[in-house]
Amino acid sequence: MADNSYLVVGLGNIGYEYEHSRHNIGFDVLDYFVEKYSSSFKQDRYVLRADVKIKNKLFICIKPTTYMNLSGKAVNYWLKILEIPLSNIIIIYDDFELPLGKIRIKAKGSAGTHKGLENIIETLRTEQIPRMRIGIDNNFLPGQQIDYVLEKWPKDQWEKISKVFPVASDALYTWAFEGIDRAMNKYNNIVIE
Repeated sequence: MADNSYLVVGLGNIGYEYEHSRHNIGFDVLDYFVEKYSSSFKQDRYVLRADVKIKNKLFICIKPTTYMNLSGKAVNYWLKILEIPLSNIIIIYDDFELPLGKIRIKAKGSAGTHKGLENIIETLRTEQIPRMRIGIDNNFLPGQQIDYVLEKWPKDQWEKISKVFPVASDALYTWAFEGIDRAMNKYNNIVIE
């Protein structure tokens, strides 16, 4: 594919029981982005896929159906099939090490504590993967991390985190049209109230 194609990967878990959970923020951002540009997801190999055309750019948006901790299989498959360079991929996922609603865009780095991104890094054998982390806070007791991230958002937090979706959507646009450095400078210091 041409350099004007972008693979946008939202991380989450498939299934009603995981909908609108903290761990599915990547899915929620993609749902907003895809709906904003009047597209819809369809089942494809290892993913739900929606194509969004904006001006001269094609955003191939995927939600892996392999479950979070095996996301590398889906990402690797689609990178190879579409022949998209690593610089034209971005992974969107939750991060409990960031305050609620904080967006942090990076061009590369380790997975930190995120098992889904860890699997992608292991599968692709590189940390040179652009990503957008979205803060879900860390209001849990020791040993309660898994329950916390899989829990559905309380109403007050859902209202706040929903305000992140249009900002994250705009950040995707900026990333593709102006580059990752511009997206980092513009969105990494925004505080969602």
